[in-house]
Amino acid sequence: MAGHSKWANIKHRKARQDAKRGQAWSKCARAIIAAAKNGGGDPSANLTLRYAIDEARTVNMPKDTIENAIKKGTGELAGANYENVVYEGYGANGVAILLELLTDNRNRTAGEIRKIFEKSGGHLGTAGCVAYLFANKGSVVVVKDAADEEAMVAAAIDAGAEDIIDDGESWHIVTEPTHFVAVRDALQQASVPIQSARMTMIPNGTVACEGKEARNLLHLIEALEDHDDVQTVFANFDIPEEEWVALGEVD
Repeated sequence: MAGHSKWANIKHRKARQDAKRGQAWSKCARAIIAAAKNGGGDPSANLTLRYAIDEARTVNMPKDTIENAIKKGTGELAGANYENVVYEGYGANGVAILLELLTDNRNRTAGEIRKIFEKSGGHLGTAGCVAYLFANKGSVVVVKDAADEEAMVAAAIDAGAEDIIDDGESWHIVTEPTHFVAVRDALQQASVPIQSARMTMIPNGTVACEGKEARNLLHLIEALEDHDDVQTVFANFDIPEEEWVALGEVD
C-alpha cells in the first residue's frame, strides 16, 4: 500500500498549499448532514456523525458551521437531502478505484463520474466489481518529526493497533474499525500529535503503475476528488519512488 499511502501524504501537503478550504468544508458539511439525518444529531450516540465532526475539525471548520450542518441533518434547518452512494471502477493498468459520494441527484452524478473516468482512459464498473479488493480500517497518521516514537508505539499497541507502517515522513497506524477510537484517543492522551485520523478503505494488494499510466491515473484521481459529490477516493495503485519524482509530486 506504499503508493496509495504516498498519495495520501501528497494530498495533505497539496491541501495546505492550495488552500482548498471552501471545498473541504463543503464536503465535510455534506457528511455531517447525512450522518445526522441517518443517526441523529448526538455524536456520542452516532459514531458516523462523530467521525464526520472530527474530520471537519481537522480542516478547521468553524463550530457554528458544524452545528448548522447538524441542524440541517436533523431537520431543524432547511437543507439538501443527500444520499450515500458508492461507485466502483478501473483506472490505468486495471487499478481498482472505489468512490464514496453524497449526492442530491444520483442520475446527474452517475453521468458526471462516468465522463471523468472515460476522459482519463478508465471506466466506471458495476457494484461489487472492486470492493472486495479493499478492507475497512481505521487510519491514524502521525508526523515523525513531531512525535516521540517510543510513546507513539506504546500507546498505539496497548490500545489495539493492528499495524504501524513507516511512510517516510510519517507513521501510519492501522486499526480494526472497533479499535479506531480507542487508538486515536490513546495517542491524544499520550500527547502524540495526530496529523489525521479517519476510517478508510485500505487495499489488500497493489497494482504497479509507471510512466504515462501513472500520470493518467493521478489525473483521474485528482479529477474525481475535485468533484463536489465525491467524499473519498480509494485506489490500489503503487507508484515507485523514482516515478513520483519524475511526475513532480515529490521533492
